[in-house]
Amino acid sequence: MKGLLAAAAGASGLAAFPARRASAGPPPAVEGTTLDTTVVRGAAVNPQGYVRLASGGGEAHAVRDELGTVARPGREGRRIGLLAFVHLTDIHVIDAQSPGRVEFLDRYNDGPGEPLFFGSAYRPQEFLTPHVSDSLVAAVERVGIGPVSRRAFDFAVCTGDNTDNAQLNELRWGIDVLDGGAPVRPDSGAPDRFEGVHDQDALSYDVHYWHPDGAPLGQPEDNARRLYGFPVVPGLLDAARRPFTPGGLSIPWFTCYGNHDGLVQGNFPQSVPLTALCEGPLKIVGLPAGVSPDDLQRGLTESDPAVLASLATAPVRPVTPDPARRVITRGQSVREHFTTGGTPLGHGFTAQNVRDGTAYYAFDPSPQVRGIVLDSVNPNGESSGSLDQAQFAWLRAQLDQVSAAGQDRLVVVYSHHTIASMTNALVFADDPSPRVLGTEIRDLLLQFPNVVLWVNGHTHVNRVTPYRRPGGGGFWEVNTASHVDWPSQARLVELVDNRDGTLSVFGTLLDADAPLSYGGRLDSPQALASLARELAANDWQERSDVRRGSVEDRNVELIVPAPFPLGSSPGAPGVPAVAAPGRPAAGSAPGGPVVGRSVAGGVGARGSVAGGSTERLAATDGSQVLTAGAVTATAAALALRANREGAADG
Repeated sequence: MKGLLAAAAGASGLAAFPARRASAGPPPAVEGTTLDTTVVRGAAVNPQGYVRLASGGGEAHAVRDELGTVARPGREGRRIGLLAFVHLTDIHVIDAQSPGRVEFLDRYNDGPGEPLFFGSAYRPQEFLTPHVSDSLVAAVERVGIGPVSRRAFDFAVCTGDNTDNAQLNELRWGIDVLDGGAPVRPDSGAPDRFEGVHDQDALSYDVHYWHPDGAPLGQPEDNARRLYGFPVVPGLLDAARRPFTPGGLSIPWFTCYGNHDGLVQGNFPQSVPLTALCEGPLKIVGLPAGVSPDDLQRGLTESDPAVLASLATAPVRPVTPDPARRVITRGQSVREHFTTGGTPLGHGFTAQNVRDGTAYYAFDPSPQVRGIVLDSVNPNGESSGSLDQAQFAWLRAQLDQVSAAGQDRLVVVYSHHTIASMTNALVFADDPSPRVLGTEIRDLLLQFPNVVLWVNGHTHVNRVTPYRRPGGGGFWEVNTASHVDWPSQARLVELVDNRDGTLSVFGTLLDADAPLSYGGRLDSPQALASLARELAANDWQERSDVRRGSVEDRNVELIVPAPFPLGSSPGAPGVPAVAAPGRPAAGSAPGGPVVGRSVAGGVGARGSVAGGSTERLAATDGSQVLTAGAVTATAAALALRANREGAADG
């Protein structure tokens, strides 16, 4: 498989970046988190307000006790780490050359007023998203441990919007960056040139987009340079397409389904005509004559035949077609996670998910903790979220199992959407059952004292919100900023037992492993990630620090009453067991994948699982899809290769 990828990299005509050196050798260091130093917006360097980035001071943990239990003195010397994980969210790996993108609508958000449906349809840094992801992964590997408990990270979790347009190639790049160890070529369409709104195509040149190579001969400067002071960076588009070998995560990583992973442009069900446009050979570059942005929004939402037919008259440019850009269903997305060099196989998704077409599951990352991963995407459309009735019933059953009447575990919930953004009640005739909204889910969770934390994304903002029970206690909602937008951060989360009847949840923000300035260099993924972060900080629609959150939303210690005696004692990290819908995990459930630490350089070890037998499901074309069960490292590698080369699209 790696040989095939390397051959593809060579065929691109672009020399590959040197591989990033694996970081398994040096001992872990807590330096490099925002406890020590932060990346901040610096002073403007031109009259248009373009800023460089600067180094700011470190930020200590702000103690928050709004759940009614105070932080008790002396806990620093008593505490024991129960869990340490990395929160990655809204990575938004973007194929910026896809004809399925609607960048031309983003300009209607440039001025004041209520944003339309199509906010963030274009970003000046969008073709550099794989490099940003790689640099945040490298930062995780550099730190290696929870800065408070000094517990090695048990796992990482990506809470959705791992892709931007629900495309196969975006998902494949994203998985391969997190896995590491094999070349990634973040390019589509023509192998010898960039074809997109940033390029030098004179016939489709549009001043509303940033053109790194400058304006084509005879054309005016783009707005990014003229109004907002953006630089000229010759050669950037080709540098962004160069193959590179990401370092990858040496810890298990789990995933979550977001609206951009399942809906076209994160908003539209896959039945809309935009789906057919993604592969090419034509790219719409403007609105059809006589159709307003509001008309298009309404027409796509309501499937208005007249508006949909008008798309055939929209202005277009030719692009090189590419079948790897095809939009994939939820089931296809779940299956793709079984083609991996990382652990666990499926990255949380299970054989049951494959059979049922679902994307929610539970796992036990330590003996004291149950993780519950929700699928908050409404397949009927719109960017906000909700649950269906079957998933809500499954969630209640999971909570019952780990309550005082069951196994009595602490519960951490993961989802893409926040409580406040789960407002999507849209239903269609094929499933008229009412959707379950955030307030109803919140009220259910508050019935279970064992629920201490809900971790999510979607907003691209650092924010921490307490949800208190009337009688005291409750849970914290921890929302982390995205990779794709400023400030481009991840969060390290630690759950510790203070051994005084309280728990602390520590959240520590992490900046990318990239220099403050790219220094005019385009010769490494780190330099490209640095430039991407600088460009994000200068996005003309958002030249503020709102997404960084307040001090109380960034580095935090969140106090929670312990819902039951934990009996904590120092020991080895727990080994996660995974439970699909209808198949709950209880400790090390028979046949469930066992998630262990990877061995440096050992692809087989990273893809292995343990248990009693191998279980496979037949795909629609008769090929085999590896799911839960035990295989040797060699068998796992062979199965993964067979899956990559012959898996069905169903």
